[in-house]
Amino acid sequence: MEGAYNSRTPEEVFRDFRARRAGIVKALTTEVERFYGLCDPEKENLCLYGLPNETWEVNLPAEEVPPELPEPVLGINFARDGMDEKDWIALVAVHSDAWLLAVAFYFGARFGFDKESRRRLFNMINNLPTIYEVVTGTAKKPTKEKTPNSSSKSNKSAPKPPPRHGEAHTKPVPKPKEEDESGDEENGEEREEEQGSALCGSCGTNYGTDEFWICCDVCERWFHGKCVKITPARAEHIKQYKCPDCTSKRARGA
Repeated sequence: MEGAYNSRTPEEVFRDFRARRAGIVKALTTEVERFYGLCDPEKENLCLYGLPNETWEVNLPAEEVPPELPEPVLGINFARDGMDEKDWIALVAVHSDAWLLAVAFYFGARFGFDKESRRRLFNMINNLPTIYEVVTGTAKKPTKEKTPNSSSKSNKSAPKPPPRHGEAHTKPVPKPKEEDESGDEENGEEREEEQGSALCGSCGTNYGTDEFWICCDVCERWFHGKCVKITPARAEHIKQYKCPDCTSKRARGA
């Protein structure tokens, strides 16, 4: 068996990479409606797999540990209704690019590629546009690093920390009572209402300054990011966030 692995070449691994990539490109472009329908947020963690025969599938992650191949990113379906569709597809594309590289160099390690073979494999992969570039239509444009405007924007935003307490949205997190220094009695009732809303709509616990929170743009309740499976990085891509309750209500209404 090991002898068979050692006989594999970078060209063979690249053919496998290209076929899996073609399948994922189909899922995110020409067959995107079917892909979108399969990624139901009500289902469990789902993954997008590119297959060696240039097809794709949405399926649960492998149960065995460690799996036969590196696993794609988990739970791509959970953000489907919480993000703009184009942004969601682009995010899936980015993670799919990372997964394809992981699979290719997993094979490279398994087949005992030396430094020159790894370089040859990477060069062949690098000559293809990424799935992200194909999906977003930037395949023929200069890379972002070479674009002056985007480069300067990137440099300005780099020092900023990830969004906290729902900074991806315009609504401020209500302050806890001990942090409210205003002594204006006329605003007392309003402050009490705000403090009451500073409870997680999922677990019901109080607001904490060291935790990431996000606000539903429909019911305007606040949630711990961990309770609704939203990270600060994912929140940056969400234009209008709908909590699980509002999402399910919309589905029932449809």
